[in-house]
Amino acid sequence: MSRGTRGGLLRRHRDFRLLWCGETAGKFGASVTGVAMPLIAVSDLHAGPFEVGLLTAASWAPWLVIGLPVGAWVDRCRRRPVMTAAASVSLVLFAGVPVAARAGQLSMGLLLTVTLLAGTATVFFQTAYSAYLPGILEPADQPEGNAKLHGSASAAQIAGQSSGGLIAQCAGAVNGMFANAATFLVSLLCLSGIRHREPRPAGAARRPGSLAGEIGEGLRLVVGDPWLRTLTLFGAVSNLALMGYQSILVVFLARTVGLAPGTVGAVVAAAGSGGIAGAFLARRVAARTGTARATLFFELGLPVCALLIPLTTGGAGVLLCVAGGFCVSAGVVAGNVVKASFQQRYCPPGLLGRLTASTAFLNYGTIPLGALLGGALGSALGLRTAMWITTAGVPLAGLILLFSPMGRTRDLPTAWRPETTPALRGEASPQGEAAPRGEAAPRQLSPP
Repeated sequence: MSRGTRGGLLRRHRDFRLLWCGETAGKFGASVTGVAMPLIAVSDLHAGPFEVGLLTAASWAPWLVIGLPVGAWVDRCRRRPVMTAAASVSLVLFAGVPVAARAGQLSMGLLLTVTLLAGTATVFFQTAYSAYLPGILEPADQPEGNAKLHGSASAAQIAGQSSGGLIAQCAGAVNGMFANAATFLVSLLCLSGIRHREPRPAGAARRPGSLAGEIGEGLRLVVGDPWLRTLTLFGAVSNLALMGYQSILVVFLARTVGLAPGTVGAVVAAAGSGGIAGAFLARRVAARTGTARATLFFELGLPVCALLIPLTTGGAGVLLCVAGGFCVSAGVVAGNVVKASFQQRYCPPGLLGRLTASTAFLNYGTIPLGALLGGALGSALGLRTAMWITTAGVPLAGLILLFSPMGRTRDLPTAWRPETTPALRGEASPQGEAAPRGEAAPRQLSPP
C-alpha cells in the first residue's frame, strides 16, 4: 500500500506519533529554558556577558568529556531505558531551580551545576534517540519523518521562546524552569506508551576492553569518509559562529537594544519561525535542484542575512533581527532535514551510536567554545561588535561546503561504499545491511 493511501505518519504510525509528541514537548521546554535561564542570570543574579556565555558553554561541555564513550556504550544497550532515565534526571534538575530560589539558595554556581548535569543527561538522551529512531521508521518514511520532527521542533521553539519571555515578565524567569520540568514529564509518558520493543543489540556481548576500539571505528568513519568529514567540519565551524552570537543574543537585545523581557522573547521567537519555513521547503527545493545544491543554498546563501542582526535598534529596527534570524533559522533547519535524510541512507547501520557520538564530539565540541568566545568578545569589545564578528562567521562557514566535493555535484550520494573509508572495510555492519533506517549523526545546531 502506498504512503499516499495510508495517510501521513502522524495519523497512521502510533509509535512515531508518541515519539513526535515527546520530542515536541521537549523542544518547547528547552526553548523556554533558553530564554529563561539567561534572564535568571541577568535579572536575578546580575551576571555579565561572560558569565552568560559560560552558562551556555556548560550545557554543551559534556559532549567533549563523555560523548565518545557514551556512543560506544549506547550501541551495547537498549535505547529507550537510557532515554527515560535521562529525561527523569532532567525533570528533577530543572524543577529544583525554582525550589532552590524559594529557599534562598539561587546562585550562578547552582545554575552552572544544573546546566552541566542536564547537559550530561542530554548526551545520553540524544545519542540513544539517534540510534532508537531507525527502529520505528521504514526507509520510505524517513524524509517525511525528518520534515515533521524538524518542523514541529521549530514551531515548539517559537512557542517556547515566546512563553519564556512572557513568563519571565509576568511571573519571573525562575518560574520558567517549571515549564521545562513539565515537558520532561510529558516526554516520559510518551516514551512509556511506545509499543515497539527493541531487540537486544548485537554489540551487547562485546567485552568491556573493546570500548576504545569501538570508539575508534566511529572516529575513523567520520574522519576517513569525504562526505561525513566535510559535513562534520562544516557543522563544527558553523556551530562555533552560531553559538557565538546566540549566547549573547538575549543580553544584546535586553541591554544594548533596550527591549523588555517579553519583547525579547517575541523577537527571538519571530526570528526562529524561519525554521518552520525551512522544514516545509527542504524536500521541495532538494527535489528540484538536487540535494547537494540545496544544501549549499540553505547553508551558504540564506545565512548571509545573519549580518542584519547586529544592525538591530529599538522600535522598527527590531525587524532587522527578525529578518536576519528568520533566514538563518530557515537555512539551518532546511539544511538539517536534507543532511538527516542523506545520513540515514548513507551511513553504515552497525555504527549508529558511535557515529552519533563521534560527530557530536567534533560537531558539538565547538559549541562551548563559541559560547565562551561570544561572552569574551562581548565583555572585551562590546555586545554590538561581538555580534558583528560572530554573525559574520555563519555564512563564512558555508565556504567549507562550497570548496568540498559538494560544490561540484548536484546530489549527495545515497549509499556508503567501502572504498570511501578503507580502514572500515568489513566492519561497518555485522548484519551486512546497506543503509541505516534512522539518523546517524547529530544535526547542526538550530539557532533561536
